[in-house]
Order: sequence, then C-alpha cells, then structure tokens
Amino acid sequence: MVKIIAEVGVNHNGDVGLAKEMIAAAAGCGADYVKFQIFNPKAIVTSTAARANYQKRNTGSDESQQSMLSALALGAEQFETLVEYSDRSGIKFLASVFDPGSLDILVDRLGQKLVKFGSGEISNLPLLLAAARKGADLIISTGTATMGDIELALALLTFGYTRTGEPAGDLGNVHAAWADPASRAAAQQRVSVLHCVTDYPAADADLNLSAMTTIGEAFGFPVGYSDHAMSPLPSIIAVTLGATWIEKHFTTDSTLPGPDQVASMEPEAFARMVKDMRSIPTLLGTGVKAPTERELANASVVRKSLVAGRPIAAGEVFTPDNLVLKRPGTGRAPKEFWALLGRPAARSYGEDELID
Repeated sequence: MVKIIAEVGVNHNGDVGLAKEMIAAAAGCGADYVKFQIFNPKAIVTSTAARANYQKRNTGSDESQQSMLSALALGAEQFETLVEYSDRSGIKFLASVFDPGSLDILVDRLGQKLVKFGSGEISNLPLLLAAARKGADLIISTGTATMGDIELALALLTFGYTRTGEPAGDLGNVHAAWADPASRAAAQQRVSVLHCVTDYPAADADLNLSAMTTIGEAFGFPVGYSDHAMSPLPSIIAVTLGATWIEKHFTTDSTLPGPDQVASMEPEAFARMVKDMRSIPTLLGTGVKAPTERELANASVVRKSLVAGRPIAAGEVFTPDNLVLKRPGTGRAPKEFWALLGRPAARSYGEDELID
C-alpha cells in the first residue's frame, strides 16, 4: 500500500498554531505522514544567496533566501510540540533536514528514525553519510539530479550503512560497498528514492513520470514521487506505476503568504486524492484475466447462441441464411456455427428457437 505524505514544509509560516491546524487537517484527509522542514537558516544558506525564481514569484520579494527562511524557521522545542500533537492526532510526524544540527534534532532529540532529504541535499554527501551512520531510514528526493547523481548518493549510503569502520574520503571504499550485492541489499531495505521536479508549481510537460520507473529498474530501490504539480492526477498515475511513497505539498489555504502555498493542495482536494489512491489496488486487481462472479451471472444475457433465423424444416440443411446468432447465450455456442453448416436439422425449428 502506498504511503502518503502531506508536505506542510514551511506553509505554517513560522506559526505553531497554524502548524497544528495543518497537522489536524492532514490527519483528517487520511494521509499517513505530515512533513515539516527543520533547518538553521544560517547553516544552510549564505547571507547573499538569492531566492529561486519561483520563490521570488510566489512571495513577491527578491530579498535573500536567508531572510525568507529566518521568518519560516521553527526551533527544536516547537518541533517537540508538533511531534506530540501529531501523535495525538493519529498521524506520523516526518521532517526534511538540511544541516547536521537539524539532523541531530530530528533523530537524537525528537527520536525520529525516518529522515527525508529534499532534492537539494542529494549532492550533500557528508549529510547523507551522517544520516546513514546514525542508522536512520531515509527518503531522498531527486529533483535536479542525473542518474549519476542518484547512483553516487545511493552508493555512499550503502557504504554508510555497511562500512561503519571505513573512511568515507576514499571513493574506492564507497564503490566497493556499492558493488557488493549483500551491502546493496541492506541499503535497499533502508532507503527509498523519490522522482521529483524542482519547480513550484511544476509544468505537466516537465513531470516525466516514467523516470520514476527508470530509477527503480536501474537501482532496485523502492521508488516514489514527490509531486509539485497543481493537479492530483500525476500522483495518482505514479501510484499505478508502482510508487511506494507519494509526497504532495499541503496547506489549509493556498492563498496564505509563503513560497510554497500556491503549489500546495487544500484539504478537500487532498482528501479526495487520498481516497482515489487508496482505491487503486482494488481497481488494478490481481492481473489474472478471468470472469468475476457478477460477470458470470450476466454472461448468458450478453452472449449469443445459435438460433433459427427463420423456420427450419426437419432434414433441411443448415446454411448462413437460416442459422444466426442471437441472445440469450443459453444454447449452443457460436463457435459451433461452422460445424453445423451443411448438416441436416434433426428436427424442425421455429424462428428464433435455440438450436439444440
């Protein structure tokens, strides 16, 4: 069964009360996880780093990233409150981290053993290694990444999980761990990889959902989809393609200020999407082509039998003119049509009478 993440991210705008509202709403929608972002603005971005174009567009400001993030950051104590509130609300807490201190908060202080890494961290190999060395299970997004980027990140994580006594600086050690089937199998139990397009909102023409399947086939890790599209349809399609995780930005009000609100889904639409996703396994079924019990009950109504197309005298030869196919399907099967042609009728038949 697919696991669904309601990505609040920074849509709480630094307000714990609003964050709680979003947790409750995500739980009410049937999501499995509600996700936030834990970060120290000064630890992850320089004071002069510019905002991304989508951030400028969605916030109406071209001030620095650091100023934007500083207004959105929550502290460790506030996240402790949100973890407790998530537990009481019946939804699992999850967070992305972006720096070593935030990783420590999530794993060591908040006691969370599942860590999410956003697309920007796929090249942050020291942070990925630190998470693996903590023994955390990981979900990594792959926006902006090439297949080579993904392979290197997965190789490093495989090394981190299975070669705890070896230095990471020697890539030979990393590649040796990656080449070892047992080591890779161990990592495949710990890491999931999400296809993602880093744009907010992402254009339909850029989504390339088939890339999720490509990643799974290439590396053998569980795959999923982190969706930045406006429509729920791409996420639903991803589930039919085998996604084990779906992450979708979530908000209680998409008109709220903030960089991600406009690309976030409100509760009513999110709940409908979750319901549709939950129905997919039932809709896909077993893959075995066989009539259902209800179909069998209808088969005699919709199928046809061999019948007399006009009155037929005893001894008269069956021909395409007097032997026709009509409902119901309770008589001789149509596949016997050719076998009867040219044979004499054993008895007389009235028009529309089933041939016996």
